[in-house]
Amino acid sequence: MKHQPATPSATSLPRAPHDDSNRRMTKYFIMMAVRVVCFVLMVVITPYGWHTAAFAVGAVFLPYIAVVIANVGDDVREPAAVSPLAALPEHPDETTREPQAPAKPTVIEIRESRPE
Repeated sequence: MKHQPATPSATSLPRAPHDDSNRRMTKYFIMMAVRVVCFVLMVVITPYGWHTAAFAVGAVFLPYIAVVIANVGDDVREPAAVSPLAALPEHPDETTREPQAPAKPTVIEIRESRPE
């Protein structure tokens, strides 16, 4: 009998590409807004001094940093959801359970077979 790979649960799937793209564009936009503020402050604030150089460095290097940060994907993924079957104990403690009729299954598992 062939072993079929487990299907991923809906909670362990990665973020949708559209949502990921929106998140990256938002990060890029915020960093470019900070760059514009650095450029404006570099020109407006007088007398010129060390702070002017700091704003110039921000205005020059923020585009590179923004592109790098925006292109970094979600390498850190959220932990996968625990299967309900794995959460059940292997051998339930018989001493704590009251005698009763056979218990109904607590987990319902639905599997699809391939059409032939």
